[in-house]
Amino acid sequence: MFEDKTLVCQDCGREFVFTAGEQEFYAEKGFENEPKRCKDCRSARRSNSNRGSRAPREMYSAVCAQCGAETKVPFKPVDGRPVYCMDCFQSQRKAAY
Repeated sequence: MFEDKTLVCQDCGREFVFTAGEQEFYAEKGFENEPKRCKDCRSARRSNSNRGSRAPREMYSAVCAQCGAETKVPFKPVDGRPVYCMDCFQSQRKAAY
């Protein structure tokens, strides 16, 4: 039913074979699009995305509402809402369960 196809990688421009077995797997999973990248480029892309290619989070200074320690949090503190350091946050969380 399926036959090997030669495709061209959109990243490196090299030809690669989309095997009959791979085509059958794609069909079983309901995938409608053929792969656009060769195995090497897919692997490189996957490893780059796993390395945290996102920009580092902006951190904000705050004072812990429980112990009064200076801390950094990944969100902008809002007046009137308590902010906790990691240790106090974890203890609050454990107490809730």
